[in-house]
Amino acid sequence: MGASPLAIEDVKAIYLAAEDLKIAASILYQAYHDDPLFMDIFQIDKEGYESRLRAAIREELNSFWVAKQPMVGLFEGERLLAVACVIKPDVCFGAGRFWHWRLKMLLTAGFFGTRQMVEKEQKVKEHVPAKHYHMLSFIGVHPDHQHRGLGHILMQAIDNLMMEDEGSEGVAVYVTLPKCLAFFADGQYQLVKELQVGHIKGHLMFRSKVGSV
Repeated sequence: MGASPLAIEDVKAIYLAAEDLKIAASILYQAYHDDPLFMDIFQIDKEGYESRLRAAIREELNSFWVAKQPMVGLFEGERLLAVACVIKPDVCFGAGRFWHWRLKMLLTAGFFGTRQMVEKEQKVKEHVPAKHYHMLSFIGVHPDHQHRGLGHILMQAIDNLMMEDEGSEGVAVYVTLPKCLAFFADGQYQLVKELQVGHIKGHLMFRSKVGSV
């Protein structure tokens, strides 16, 4: 049987609390389990891929929490259905981002995985056509609630974050799942450049505040 009807008016976008992080990590793990970039970074061909990916996502969420970066959840009542993690403009990320995160990641993902994640962030930063912008790091909808419009609600919440920040020029995202390209294009994200990280090619996309409604 399919999922029960979802009343969109009952869905609310709320910042995650500490007690939401475990469920958020589970949603993102399922969303990124088959992502080519993560499969390459965390070496799916070697034993322990699932545990490395779980640990990496858990550490990412912890680092977002410690650094007070926006983590938006879509809730129906108390049930978390979807989540997005965003880095605010002017937060130092790239090679020097969150030293605590890097040390923890080395222990969980290993040197190879950590190096590739840092490389990804450096390449993205070099090619984003703006100086002050939000970076969409993670976005995921619970498998039981996909294809019900939640992704677009989450996209609107991200837009609101960007619009409310006077210093932000837009939102950037690095897309490695081809099926997601149309989703971001529908959200007025424009293709900037195809970038290769490790063995995987992805698409850097940017939604500019200029011209946004």
